[in-house]
Parts: sequence; C-alpha cells; structure tokens
Amino acid sequence: MSPQLVLLAFYWTVKGKIDMILLGSNVQEEKIVKKLESMEQFEELKAEGKHIFLFSADWCGDCRFIDPFMPEVEEKYADYTFVYVDRDQYIDLCVQLDVFGIPSFIGFEDGKELGRFVSKDRKTQEEIEKFVESLSN
Repeated sequence: MSPQLVLLAFYWTVKGKIDMILLGSNVQEEKIVKKLESMEQFEELKAEGKHIFLFSADWCGDCRFIDPFMPEVEEKYADYTFVYVDRDQYIDLCVQLDVFGIPSFIGFEDGKELGRFVSKDRKTQEEIEKFVESLSN
C-alpha cells in the first residue's frame, strides 16, 4: 500500500473478517483474506489449487503489523488464494505442521507443500513477497 495520510487500525473479528477502523480519508477498499472454517476445509483447499495459509492470531502484534500491506501482496499474487488460519482455533493443525511461531506462511499446490516461511519473527512485505516468489521455483 502506498503511503497515505491515513491511519488504519485492523483487528480480526470472531468471524475472521478484517474490520477497518478508519482514522483518515482516501482509503481504498481492501481485499479480505479468506478464513479457514474447518479442518475439512483445510484438507480440501490443500488438496486442490494454489493456496497460501497464513497462520496468525488476533492478539499477535507482529501479525497485525502485516495487515496493512497484505491486500497488496494478495493482489500481486492473485494466482494464490490466501487463507487465514487462527492459531488459537487450530492449534492441533499448527502442531501437525510444525508452526510454532506466528505470523507464518505455508504454500500448497494440489496437495504438495511448495514451501514455508515459518518463524516467530516480524515479517516485512518484501520478505513475504520473496517467499511467495520462491514457491514458483
């Protein structure tokens, strides 16, 4: 997102949608990340198509740091569907996939894991884009 004289505060609702509190003007409508609704859905999404699962939590400051630029990343890499996975709701899935730090990303295509960007460290837009680009190699 290009710098603007706009302050955005994002937070995840219980339903997993991003609500925006606008503290300025000239805000473009943002794309909302799809939220994982069940383990069955995870298995279906993982098995077919190109998906990047974003493991996050509403209380995670480093996860909230990426919110403002994630719509731009999603738009740039529209051949992937980005899916938000609530770490607290899907803790067993996180253990199964060895996701112990958030925010973290795992890419899948037709059932095959393409790559992962898993750590507890804050991630920049450039790092996330480099990760997504590495999935094509």
